[in-house]
Amino acid sequence: MEAKTLFYIIIGIIIINFIKDKVLDAINAKHFNDAVPGELKDVYDEDEYKKSQAYKATNYRFGIWSSLFSLVLTLAFLFLDGFEYVDNIARNYSDQPIVIALIFFGIIMIASDIITTPFAYYKTFVIEERFGFNKTTKNTFVLDKLKGLLMMAIIGGGIIALIVWFYQVTEHQFWLYAWGIVTVFTVFMNMFYSKLIVPLFNKQTPLEDGELRHKISDYAKSVGFSLNKIFIIDGSKRSTKANAYFSGFGNEKRVTLYDTLVNDLEDEEIVAVLAHEVGHYKRKHIIFNLVASVLLTGLTLYILSIFISNPLLSNAIGVATPSFHVGLITFGLLYSPISELTGLIMNYVSRVFEYQADDYAKNTYKAEPLISSLKKLSKNSLSNLTPHKAYVFMHYSHPTLLERIRNLRK
Repeated sequence: MEAKTLFYIIIGIIIINFIKDKVLDAINAKHFNDAVPGELKDVYDEDEYKKSQAYKATNYRFGIWSSLFSLVLTLAFLFLDGFEYVDNIARNYSDQPIVIALIFFGIIMIASDIITTPFAYYKTFVIEERFGFNKTTKNTFVLDKLKGLLMMAIIGGGIIALIVWFYQVTEHQFWLYAWGIVTVFTVFMNMFYSKLIVPLFNKQTPLEDGELRHKISDYAKSVGFSLNKIFIIDGSKRSTKANAYFSGFGNEKRVTLYDTLVNDLEDEEIVAVLAHEVGHYKRKHIIFNLVASVLLTGLTLYILSIFISNPLLSNAIGVATPSFHVGLITFGLLYSPISELTGLIMNYVSRVFEYQADDYAKNTYKAEPLISSLKKLSKNSLSNLTPHKAYVFMHYSHPTLLERIRNLRK
């Protein structure tokens, strides 16, 4: 195969993926105004429903223009040999593969962030603001960006440097060492993300003694679940939208509740949401997802090791001097259809897990408080109550609200 042929295969993958996404978006948008099923009639009143329709339509239009911009920019960068230009800049500063790779990825990531920031700004301070969701200040927005870039430089740069170093030392065996590093990092982040990373962006405080904490503790004891660390996070610092999540294992196991969730829901509803999260833990969903992620990473790195030394990967995107870091970019572009397939499988598994967690909450606590909490959360985020089945299949990691309610009422 010639480099030119591989180049056009990459272009084809990018364009087909764009068309597929836009067709799905259009199909889904046609169902924005579908009649609301009877079980969901009480989610919105007439004015709220109109607001939700407007929110969906606004995001749909914004998605078209932002993704079209991204497509044009990506294609222009490829056709104008942008990667060759960036690679030459990196090589002007060093002849060490690790340093070249860090400069190369650093330029691309910073440039990408600068280009996408106006879209993120518009999304936050125009769309989310217009519909009453945004609580982010401009200072917080800028600080989040700077903290994110710093973390990317330290963590992402460190992992890239190690992987390139392993490749230099071990060549075709590098994937095993890289897999080991990524696995350790993944497990570490699952254990300590809430303790180490979240405080950089949000304030977390232990849930005070009181009726809610007692109800949560009583439920946890009733199902034999050890739960001492319950935290409230200041989610209202950025948005009115609510959430709750489990993180960590063993002694680092903790529940984090958004303050917006605590403010929006009744105590029984909060306990029902936590019962759902406990269901994920008890059914080993967290372990399964972690193991699946590690195995998929290993498979990806193994396939990468087979092709990475082929100069065709670098030449295909216009870079004359073959290198590991450029080959990584090309591989990522070519691998995207496989990533899409594994993503579909994981989304399907995730939807099954959500049903199982709902069933656990229903059987160990109550169904109705969970149903009412799901309705409130959908209402408060102006969720789409009538998504198209194809769109759900391709993009949803959770069943629709209607599907979950029907399952809970079985």
